[in-house]
Amino acid sequence: MPIVGAFMVPHPPIIMSEIGRGEEKKIQTTIDSYTAVAKKIAELKPEVIIISSPHAAMYSDYFAVSPGASAHGDMGQFNAPDVQFDQTYDETFTDELNKLCVETNFAAGTEGEKPKYKPLDHGTMVPLYFINKFYSVKNYKLVRVGLSGQSFCKQYQFGQLIKQIVDKLNRRAVFVASGDLSHVLKEDGPYGFKPQGPVYDKQIMSTMQNADFGSLLEFDPEFCEEAAQCGHRSFIIMAGALDGTAVKTKMLSYEGPFGVGYGICWYIPNGKDEKRNFLETYMDKAKNALAERKAKEDEYIKLARATIEEYTRYQRIPIVRGGCVICDEEHFKGEHLSEVLLTKRAGTFVSLKKDGMLRGCIGTICATKDSLAEEIIHNAISACSQDPRFPPVAPDELDDLVYSVDVLGPTEHISSPKELDVKKYGVIVTKGYRRGLLLPNLEGVDTVEEQLSIACKKGDIEMEENPELERFEVIRHQVTV
Repeated sequence: MPIVGAFMVPHPPIIMSEIGRGEEKKIQTTIDSYTAVAKKIAELKPEVIIISSPHAAMYSDYFAVSPGASAHGDMGQFNAPDVQFDQTYDETFTDELNKLCVETNFAAGTEGEKPKYKPLDHGTMVPLYFINKFYSVKNYKLVRVGLSGQSFCKQYQFGQLIKQIVDKLNRRAVFVASGDLSHVLKEDGPYGFKPQGPVYDKQIMSTMQNADFGSLLEFDPEFCEEAAQCGHRSFIIMAGALDGTAVKTKMLSYEGPFGVGYGICWYIPNGKDEKRNFLETYMDKAKNALAERKAKEDEYIKLARATIEEYTRYQRIPIVRGGCVICDEEHFKGEHLSEVLLTKRAGTFVSLKKDGMLRGCIGTICATKDSLAEEIIHNAISACSQDPRFPPVAPDELDDLVYSVDVLGPTEHISSPKELDVKKYGVIVTKGYRRGLLLPNLEGVDTVEEQLSIACKKGDIEMEENPELERFEVIRHQVTV
């Protein structure tokens, strides 16, 4: 039996009267919609309720599934300790999901949840607060899953695995995707205002209202981060659990009076629909985009790509000889190098992105090699294998990588941040032996203040220390498709 219903819901603790103490009336529309959702779930009579929560255990490279026979939680951290939950977990379901993840070599399972995550989180308890009013905990078991910092595609694939287990066990299952929308809708809100906030909320509500789940995969991850949302990955997992399924959709409400967006929609399956294999469609588009991108790459990007592919697949470090890039005496990569690559010397940064997210970035401020070509080769290898923020690039990732190469101009000392331009100049901050650098014209970095703050953080420097400032220009080599 397939999933019988799926629901997109928010999780503001203030929505509970025991916590809101009257303030919840400002989101009465959301309360009414939540009540409708809870009644609908009771009508569907699920045997298992699966909740994906941004506040369950979350790791950069793993999806945590809550283990054990049961879990307890209360709203004590919101000054309402008497609001308590005791939920029975569906151990058969989690065991089967574990096995499937092992069989498919998918990084998910019950090994990831640390003790601090064992109590139920508020992203899980807020939906249960409404559901349990209309549907007894004796009638269903719970499966609680966390999100992952991995790509949007991985979230969708995790949802597909959940769907497989629902089908295998023939359970009547409901999926609840818990997640708030943007947290930066208002200046007087708890997180202030950013223009990306209302833009995100408008786009995500249009997407979810129309059950256009393929569009979820096409949101720019950096844009989502700037919008300060917490539910996007949760919604994608739900979309994966509905893969290949026609749905009847109902948008119940949207509001954001506290500066945080709250959206509620429901989806009732209505048979199979092979046209709704959104990940497959997305991957086909991505493959075509890659071919188009490769055709437009200049020799700087081609050199970085060829270097990383040779190093990752064969552990060969290319060398420059006779005006060409040589991997060994029998293997050549690329065309004859231009005079600029062979004779110019400059610092470079090589950046890698995968599924719109940074996958590695390493560079040199000044020239350290005899030629620009050798500088790119050196930094390309470092970017794919030595960036401490990421594991080394694996061979099966190579076709998904998007490259950019920044060639740095000379640095010049400046006396004031007023001499910076976030789009034109990169910045170097120095205090003693500590140093931080940030390239110019980066997505999500819109002001000099943000640029300096990030550069200082990278160098473990406080702006109050009055660091020395330098600026530089770059020539960025990248392809926009």
